Amino acid sequence: MVDRIIYKSIESQLFKGKTILLTGARQTGKTSLVKNIVKNNEGVYYNCEIQEVKELLSSTSISTLSKLIPKSKLLVFDEAQDIDDIGKKIKILHDEFPDIQIIATGSSSFELLNRASEPLTGRSREFMLYPVSLQEIINDIGIVYAKGIISDLLVFGSYPEVYNTASNDEKIDALTNISSNYLYKDTLKYEDIKKPLVFKKLLTILALQIGSEVSLNKLSNEVNVSIQTVEKYIDILEKNYIIFSLMSFSRNLIKEISKSRKYYFYDLGLRNSIINNFNPITLRQDVGQIWENFCVIERVKHNQYSKLHKNLYFWRTYDQQEIDLVEEYDGKLSTFEFKFNAEKAKFPKIFAETYTNSSFKLINQKNVFDLLD
Repeated sequence: MVDRIIYKSIESQLFKGKTILLTGARQTGKTSLVKNIVKNNEGVYYNCEIQEVKELLSSTSISTLSKLIPKSKLLVFDEAQDIDDIGKKIKILHDEFPDIQIIATGSSSFELLNRASEPLTGRSREFMLYPVSLQEIINDIGIVYAKGIISDLLVFGSYPEVYNTASNDEKIDALTNISSNYLYKDTLKYEDIKKPLVFKKLLTILALQIGSEVSLNKLSNEVNVSIQTVEKYIDILEKNYIIFSLMSFSRNLIKEISKSRKYYFYDLGLRNSIINNFNPITLRQDVGQIWENFCVIERVKHNQYSKLHKNLYFWRTYDQQEIDLVEEYDGKLSTFEFKFNAEKAKFPKIFAETYTNSSFKLINQKNVFDLLD
């Protein structure tokens, strides 16, 4: 099993008076991680999808909830979003048994955090687990071997099960299972999606447009539903950790596009499964889009796991000058252009002259590990 960077961050927060909320998409390794924490701290693990556990957590009475308290000091509720009023019940345990460390996991932010965060205001610490990161892969197999599997990561992504599977056929089977049994079923289960076929069509369109600016009006016309429905479905996809967005960066220039978004996938294997394209990267027409998505998400993982709370944007002007990624942090702007094969890229002169506190870097397949600087 790959050692997860976030493990040490969570462990450093144990027994400090805060409930820990761990979110992330299905199949990213949350259960394995918390079971490892339970093992190393002699805790007790509850799978909240099991009916007996649901019955144990069916009441808010102290006498009933106290039956959950182990002789040890650690209590884990896995997939806690399946329990009604889970936030209120965790709050009671947190307040009445202050020496107990509680960890709750959930596969969708809106389910776990909406149900748990408000009652736990000031009482919790939140963490997110991504698919396996490039840094974790380097830590696992070394930088030389990691560079050798970049092409596989672009096609199959890095869900733990997929990363740990040897054959391409098995990787495809795993991704097909994740997309059919978890992505669609979970999403349709937890939200009132009245038009599942429209939802799937929208997701396919977004998968084909990664790295491109997205017009909600155009999406609305393509799937033949209202803009409000499109916004709702995109919001669901973001809260289920399927996609995320970057806003456009704009400060001073009249020519800057200021109200636009780009959408990316948290995992490229899932994206390629949605469009049913697992062709090798050398045969792909969308290699530019894939590379941009890969670099952006790996930079997101790096920043999050390094506890660097940066603001991320893309930049473009109406006359088509653009930068793939702009990071705003500590009064400075770091900009990146992502080109799979290119040896050179130009830093737009107007950006450099306007934002003098900025730097520029090209990331290609040869210097990909500079993403982790």
